[in-house]
Amino acid sequence: MTKLIIQIPCLNEAEVLPETLAKLPRSIPGIDTIEYLIIDDGSSDDTSGVASRWGVHHIVRHRRNRGLAEAFRSGIDKCLSEGADIIVNTDADGQYEGADIAKIVAPVAAGEADICIGDRSVSNNAHFGAGKRLLQRFGSYVVRTLSATDITDAVSGFRAISRDAAQRINITTDFSYTTDMLIQAGRKRLAITSVPIRTHAATRPSRLFKSIPRFIQQTGVTILRAYTTFNSLRVFVGLGALATLLGLFPIGRFLWFFATGNGDGHIQSLVMGGALLTVGVLVATLGILADLIATNRKLLEASMLKLRRIEDRLEQLGDAANALATPDESAEPVRKVG
Repeated sequence: MTKLIIQIPCLNEAEVLPETLAKLPRSIPGIDTIEYLIIDDGSSDDTSGVASRWGVHHIVRHRRNRGLAEAFRSGIDKCLSEGADIIVNTDADGQYEGADIAKIVAPVAAGEADICIGDRSVSNNAHFGAGKRLLQRFGSYVVRTLSATDITDAVSGFRAISRDAAQRINITTDFSYTTDMLIQAGRKRLAITSVPIRTHAATRPSRLFKSIPRFIQQTGVTILRAYTTFNSLRVFVGLGALATLLGLFPIGRFLWFFATGNGDGHIQSLVMGGALLTVGVLVATLGILADLIATNRKLLEASMLKLRRIEDRLEQLGDAANALATPDESAEPVRKVG
């Protein structure tokens, strides 16, 4: 039995949510059960009430707005606790075509991918302006390079995730989960693919960010943080080596003048070079410490994964025990012989 849960993070989406829910698939080949989950991220309207009246199976409500990344985390945790084998994340504003959920689920259901991302074909998408296309393509190139993946639409929130992948991914950012998740998945060598999807014109401005410069800044910080988390030794040792290399130039300059008998007037070069060498050694040392912390993080994540699988096993045993304890009313009563 394969269970799919479609989760939708929401913030004041009471008006558009019914149309989005109406377009969600009721059946998909290879999927036995489909359920819906709404994450109400501190809405001030009747988003939760609308979801309940429309028969949404699961509703997670935050008392105040926590942001898209936290809403995504809450949804994933709830989906896992409800026994989802595949999780699909989509938007409430109708940007994505509900019927395309079957397309992104197919590679995951077939066991060909751990994560499948809906590719909006940014380069020729009629709903994107020229500036947005350029930014999206550049951002996707950066993320694709840093994550060692071949995904052309890195910030697409329309994605399907296997249960195993969802258990392995730990979102650490407070802004947007898309790039953080992709870099983690790439560095953890999960199988990631993408399929082309259809999109619709935006019905309202984005609630994730208030301006393009703000979005670029937050996304850049998220990418840098995620990459440094999983490649700390390379980042810090690289920076330390750069500082050391820069320090060698003024020291070499001083030694040249000293060898020619003019070293008295160039002590500042020696001081500057020594300072840069010291900084380089300290930064490289920080890289070694960060790498040890990263190793500890891997051990913790492995422990968390084992714990989640133990919880899954205990739930399965509990369900089996409940099934055995429940009397079968259709069965004939046992007759005593003797």
